Amino acid sequence: MLNILIASKNKGKIKEIKSALDLPGVSFVVRPDLPSVEEDGRDFFENAMKKAKVSALWSGMPALADDSGLQVDALNGAPGIHSARFSGSVRDDRANNEKLIRLLKGVPSHERGASFRAVIVLYFPSGDWIRTEGICRGVILDYPRGENGFGYDPLFFLPQLGKTMAELNMARKNTLSHRARALAELRKKLLSPEFSHLLHFTP
Repeated sequence: MLNILIASKNKGKIKEIKSALDLPGVSFVVRPDLPSVEEDGRDFFENAMKKAKVSALWSGMPALADDSGLQVDALNGAPGIHSARFSGSVRDDRANNEKLIRLLKGVPSHERGASFRAVIVLYFPSGDWIRTEGICRGVILDYPRGENGFGYDPLFFLPQLGKTMAELNMARKNTLSHRARALAELRKKLLSPEFSHLLHFTP
């Protein structure tokens, strides 16, 4: 059995990872005493790598970390790596959404395109690591819809479905979200001949 530490305290993110990444012989570990890691990287990859590496070396287990965020076309890619604390120094989903609505006030719907982007790093204490990335395109609404999900999900509208991310159940979200796509790619890599040996890691 391979234990993988989820390097996150975000309950919504942990739930999504566990649901999307099902591998035989793999179980996930959640630790409330995870070391605090300053997310001071220049991009999503640097932040994900730092969190995964610190957590793996601290725990002696392979650690999975992601950094993800919303990139709004009309805001030149903001909030980007600052998505979690867009409204201030404290993570506050409601305040973040309210700020985004204010900034996009008056912007027509055809100019409200946005991307959810996720970069995932699985880091092994041996120094091996795997990186994957997922992107999901959508449109930002001027009012929230839906009760599921977290973060900007209530504002992120998927035209092809006629629903926001927050209106999807977990099973549906796991087929198309940015994080789900990155996790699906990670699963594919772990089962490939190139990386399958890592599943037999023993600390």
